[in-house]
Amino acid sequence: MEVRPNQTVDNSPQHRRHVPATPSKQPVAPSNTVDTASVSQRLQKELMSLMMIGGDLGVSAFPEGESIFAWIGTIMGGKGTAYEGLSYKLSLRFPLDYPFKPPQVKFETMCFHPNVDQFGNICPDILQFFRAEPNPDSPLNNYAAKLWNNEEDYRSMVHRQYYAGEAFES
Repeated sequence: MEVRPNQTVDNSPQHRRHVPATPSKQPVAPSNTVDTASVSQRLQKELMSLMMIGGDLGVSAFPEGESIFAWIGTIMGGKGTAYEGLSYKLSLRFPLDYPFKPPQVKFETMCFHPNVDQFGNICPDILQFFRAEPNPDSPLNNYAAKLWNNEEDYRSMVHRQYYAGEAFES
């Protein structure tokens, strides 16, 4: 319907017609391109936050070399756990589409734990629980899961593994 100056338009329901939204008002489909600058900014903020409060939690991390996408971290064993007094080195590799995909986290220091495999690989969500209760129901290390309920034997194996081999072989 064409509208001319000084002409009235009948907007009654029977005269209205559906007009599709203009392209500028249609939702934009997600792009497959990654804005590495915004990911870098986010990682910078997370690193600064970790540097501010991490020491109190027994964790630290710093970029490895020039890349903000590769970090080296340290986690201290929690008080009252089999890991008390031990320090573990980790490598963290952040994907370009972080935080939509998790970082790859790997223990570089030998770590005997139900949720750490023989190469140091772990699931990222385990880190927040590392110093508390592991998940022995879906272990990466079956032997560690079996020993978990025997505190003395478990602690002994943690220390034996820690002092026997300081680092995993890549």
